[in-house]
Amino acid sequence: MVVLNKIYTKTGDDGETALGNGARVAKHSMRVTAYGTTDELNAIVGLARLHAPEEMSAQLALIQNDLFDLGADLCRPDMESDSEAGYPVLRMIDSQTDRLEREIDAMNARLTPLRSFILPAGSPASAYLHQCRTVARRAERHVVELATMESVNTAAVKYLNRLSDWFFVAARIANDEGRADVLWVPGANR
Repeated sequence: MVVLNKIYTKTGDDGETALGNGARVAKHSMRVTAYGTTDELNAIVGLARLHAPEEMSAQLALIQNDLFDLGADLCRPDMESDSEAGYPVLRMIDSQTDRLEREIDAMNARLTPLRSFILPAGSPASAYLHQCRTVARRAERHVVELATMESVNTAAVKYLNRLSDWFFVAARIANDEGRADVLWVPGANR
């Protein structure tokens, strides 16, 4: 259980922060960048929820919880030492990605196929979902880069990859099931 009775600790004043295993690293480390970007994404998902229909808002709430799970996973390096932690270490699992895939398939079945690229615009919910999509892609790039340097749970990478797809399809749903998508017109302003 998490207890937060004091918000500032002053332990990060020197430019370092503690990881989930207690190790101290620079705040600009790739691991901190990776889980910090998932936290940024979670905040934008909260904004999207303000504009999303009820069913989608409920799905976004699940995603927000998943993103906290993802942050917990990423902030604890050294998956090999999980058994020595003395408590159950929270890691992303494939069933979280499987849920996203089922939801993508259900949403996509309501859409007509695209014949053009679309611009990140339309309804407020769609615009925020497109922002979620781009930040999810950035988080994925950071996690993939981290994986070239340190051990990373492959289920975390898979989840982020599928999550950006989820946001894309959800953005189309939020645009009157694609009917209000704003299409890209190549070279329109030449």
